[in-house]
Amino acid sequence: MLIQIANLLLQVLVSIIAGACLLRCYLQWLAFNLGAGQNKSIGAYVLPLSNWIVIPLRRVIPSIGRVDVASLVAAYLLILGKVAALLWISGVFLPGLSWLIMAFIDLLDLILSGLVGLVFVSVILSWVSTGSQIQYLVSLLVDPLLAPIRKALPNFGALDLSPLALLLILQVLQIVVNNIR
Repeated sequence: MLIQIANLLLQVLVSIIAGACLLRCYLQWLAFNLGAGQNKSIGAYVLPLSNWIVIPLRRVIPSIGRVDVASLVAAYLLILGKVAALLWISGVFLPGLSWLIMAFIDLLDLILSGLVGLVFVSVILSWVSTGSQIQYLVSLLVDPLLAPIRKALPNFGALDLSPLALLLILQVLQIVVNNIR
């Protein structure tokens, strides 16, 4: 029971903070201005959650092109800490570097879960909140993933099946990641 409670609490806490680090990395890759001074910007939420770990890492880990490597490493370190804490609490010892691989698989799972959530939010917002600022932001995040799928799928007029195709691809990837785990 203690292990399940610790797992839940660590999973929620680490998912929020590591997710903010991953979102920060993705937004930088998209060349989105996080603008710490803007009140209603996504940066007002992402930066306070991730600055405490990303900024010290940036002193030693530079960005590579548009990829914010410090944010990726921060997300991985957070997940690695969660895995290590859960293994320690449960008294399980994994041989060699397998716990590092386990943390990497958890990172991939978090990325895929976040993308699935973004696609669902995008679809729902396209139905109810046309033209809102949050819909613009979610579209900015999802459209680069949907663009190649839209090119590959035939045009069905007003019916856009690309989110469904992306969800299927993400679900297949999650199955693969979970089987590797």
